[in-house]
Amino acid sequence: MTDAGAPRPDGDRPRVVVGVDGSPPARAALVTALGEAADRGAALEVVACYAGELYLMTSMVATAPDLAGLREDTAARARELVADARGDAALEAVPGVGDVPVDVVASPEPAAHDLVDRSAGADLLVVGNRGRGAVRSAVLGSVALHCVTAARCPVLVVHGTPEQRTAPGPVVVGVDGSPASRAALNAAVDEAARIGADVEVLAAFSLDDAWSDLWTVVLPPVDQVYGQVLRRTRAVVDEVLAGRTDAPDVRVLAEEGPAGELLVARAREASVLVVGGRGHSTLRGLLVGSVALHCAVAAPCPVLVVHPADRAVAAAEHAGAVAAAG
Repeated sequence: MTDAGAPRPDGDRPRVVVGVDGSPPARAALVTALGEAADRGAALEVVACYAGELYLMTSMVATAPDLAGLREDTAARARELVADARGDAALEAVPGVGDVPVDVVASPEPAAHDLVDRSAGADLLVVGNRGRGAVRSAVLGSVALHCVTAARCPVLVVHGTPEQRTAPGPVVVGVDGSPASRAALNAAVDEAARIGADVEVLAAFSLDDAWSDLWTVVLPPVDQVYGQVLRRTRAVVDEVLAGRTDAPDVRVLAEEGPAGELLVARAREASVLVVGGRGHSTLRGLLVGSVALHCAVAAPCPVLVVHPADRAVAAAEHAGAVAAAG
């Protein structure tokens, strides 16, 4: 286990990044990240941030803590947390957890920005749904929100306490045909293959209502829409699974209603819920969509938020939307 500035362990391995701050959600994120790193054969980068810039800004230099000492104390606490997490009951059935190489980094940078920077080139960023922020009652903290929105790799948001692995529940994924949802489907299939789970693909649809009986005349029957959505979603699934030799069992569902609420309901028995960062919504300029945010906030299981591989497209659309708004 090394600190910032030391050589990275097993630099050629995949890399999982996790942020810790001593809070219960952060510990849950660390336990989950250790399991994910073991599953992926990855090295784990544990990032603990301390507010060094606050001391550098103060005029009371004589009373400011020793920054080198603060850094070492932060790193030592993170090491203790890693040692404790390796022995967590939730990881007893996960092979290779004890062999996961861990790099402990104590950073003076703001946590949200530092984690996003470190997500570049990583396979996965893991965060607790909230940490030791000022708004302790928030369901989704500012660090998690910033990471879900801006990270350059998939982000796993962890809620509650990780449970011991037995027979894994399904990997649930929302698909609407958008590039982000296709990326989410690929990630869901990969995750299911890693943990030996099935995949449940959910396509949500809604028949827009209006304050006029004439509107209902032009709408197709629900059964017809259901059939169309199901066929289109199955076609997307077939494209993603084509050529894969490790494809898990996949069940395709179509349901009428709000996508976020339907996905959260389906996730009650899931190992993980996978969603695209943004889909086919009317607010195309957003870098993260309302469905992804609803799931990250309300789902009872870990939520994996996946963006399309080309984040530059999303950034360009976002800049265009801001410019158009004046």
